[in-house]
Amino acid sequence: MQEKYQPADVEAAAQEFWTQSGAARALEDASRPKYYCLSMFPYPSGKLHMGHVRNYTIGDVLARFYRMQGRNVLQPMGWDAFGMPAENAAIQNGVPPAQWTYANIDDMRKQLQRLGFAIDWQRELATCSPEYYRWEQWLFTRLYAKGLIYKRLGTVNWDPAEHTVLANEQVIDGRGWRSGALVEKREIPMYYMKITAYADELLDDLERLEGWPEQVRLMQKNWIGRSTGVRFAFPYELDGEARLLWVFTTRADTIMGVTFCAVAAEHPL
Repeated sequence: MQEKYQPADVEAAAQEFWTQSGAARALEDASRPKYYCLSMFPYPSGKLHMGHVRNYTIGDVLARFYRMQGRNVLQPMGWDAFGMPAENAAIQNGVPPAQWTYANIDDMRKQLQRLGFAIDWQRELATCSPEYYRWEQWLFTRLYAKGLIYKRLGTVNWDPAEHTVLANEQVIDGRGWRSGALVEKREIPMYYMKITAYADELLDDLERLEGWPEQVRLMQKNWIGRSTGVRFAFPYELDGEARLLWVFTTRADTIMGVTFCAVAAEHPL
């Protein structure tokens, strides 16, 4: 036995044994209860940071705990690798997006393996792979055919330096969080999912979720946000034409006190 712990030797030998013996492999076994441990897919930036280590250590502890409890555990890994960030990084580095992305995946996979997580690497995927996103396209086209996806103009935060749309959280003091460029408001054609078509069904069935914490069900109820109220209109004129401004309120008893109306600049009057 070594007098001092030599992690470079001991951990490498243990991880090699786990790999050769398939210790993290998930195989069909009807005699054991299943446990699926899926952590958030990392964006393949090329390097792990301590946030990655924290996140996947938590998942790995769960996976190992339930494996010790006799469950048939599946802990896969995937890469959130589809979208503008990879294209922008590729442009900045002068390489094709696919080459940049897959090289980063290779580096980060080696780092995760060096950490010794019990991941079944035969259950690995990348969202930029056609074998994966073909199913997203398949689902999209069927939702569109069912009328659950529609297209209309929408106002977005446009970063003129990165030529991409930013979420509100990515705009800091009016500037893009990466580029620092002044963000513009633009109207572009966008696709929307008609999730409200299932709002009542989702809300009514919350009571059937046995075993869910009450605070979680309350959060879901508030997120769905069904309101009971009235829809009415304020008359106004625009360019000599009589029009109606429709509004909704849950407090019909307060509308007699309205003294003025304010409308957002992007509101379709």
